[in-house]
Amino acid sequence: MFALVESGSITSYLNGNRGITIGDNQYPADIYTKWTESERNAIGIYTIEIDETNKKNEEWYINTDISYAYDASSNKVKGTYGTATAKPHADTLYTQAEEDAGLGTKDDVKTEGLKTKLIRAVKVDAEAELNKTDWYITRKAEKSTAIPSSITTHRDAVRTKQAAMETAITNASDTAALETLYTYTTTDGVTSRPLGELPKL
Repeated sequence: MFALVESGSITSYLNGNRGITIGDNQYPADIYTKWTESERNAIGIYTIEIDETNKKNEEWYINTDISYAYDASSNKVKGTYGTATAKPHADTLYTQAEEDAGLGTKDDVKTEGLKTKLIRAVKVDAEAELNKTDWYITRKAEKSTAIPSSITTHRDAVRTKQAAMETAITNASDTAALETLYTYTTTDGVTSRPLGELPKL
């Protein structure tokens, strides 16, 4: 992406896919591929450099729109993000005022926080894993065929780990703590995350 700078200010943004008229001069689209950056700068066209220093993982944060500006000291056009806002980790409830206005019932959930969504996802994953061996339970009920001990052990392990994961999510103090639970790191060739994983068959 490019910007046209005139008299020290950005006057338009260019995709680089068509020619441009600047003053009395017409320039073809290939100036974006065949001209050097300094040649384009000489007629006021700059490649926009995006600074992602403030950009954060959108699973956990809401990033701002990019702000664009021409920096005369460096003779560059830069796009920068503002400070990201952490997504709420706890549910937002309706207030008495909102109930009075007919918008909802006080103390009911207005907007689900990350914890609620993440715990739901853990439950769904655990259910999917248990579903793989539900047929043993059905066979036991219908035919009195014993359930293999390895299956019982696995199902118990899934439930135990599910409970531990839900507790870890519930106890996370804020959004940053939740992000840490889900962040994978590699130590001695082993990749893992603090939250851990549900056992798999």
